[in-house]
Amino acid sequence: MRAFVYNVVLTIFWMAVTEAFTLENFLVGFVICFLILLLARPLFDAPSRRYFTLAWKLPRFVLLMLWEIVLSSLRVAQAVLSPRMPIKPGIIAYPLEVRSDLEITLLANLITLTPGTLSLDVSSDRKVLYVHGMFVDDPQKVIESTHESLEKAVLEVTR
Repeated sequence: MRAFVYNVVLTIFWMAVTEAFTLENFLVGFVICFLILLLARPLFDAPSRRYFTLAWKLPRFVLLMLWEIVLSSLRVAQAVLSPRMPIKPGIIAYPLEVRSDLEITLLANLITLTPGTLSLDVSSDRKVLYVHGMFVDDPQKVIESTHESLEKAVLEVTR
């Protein structure tokens, strides 16, 4: 976390030196300062180094989420516009690999953000997430798909 604070402070210094307090200048300064801090990475302690790995993982995570939302939106739109409405709703007991409150909350919110699915509840032992889905033809296939995409991405970003 300390590396991020340094990055912001150096970016503000950059903006003061260049005398341009705009969003574009902030972003340019942020990237330049990030690259400078990346070169100085060996000087940081282990928890602060996590900032640099997270900086590479986070954009990939965001792109994956956007891709999942687009695919789900198209599937829901196709089902709604179809004359037969080929949906098979159901509730799935999804076994969780994530353990911390942050990971569980992030996964539940990502599932809810994806069209056609809704996180309902977490079991009291925090090992099962109950999810309602529009397309539950094969519950095991839905569980495997969610594990391979969303849960794996959450674990990659949080650990």
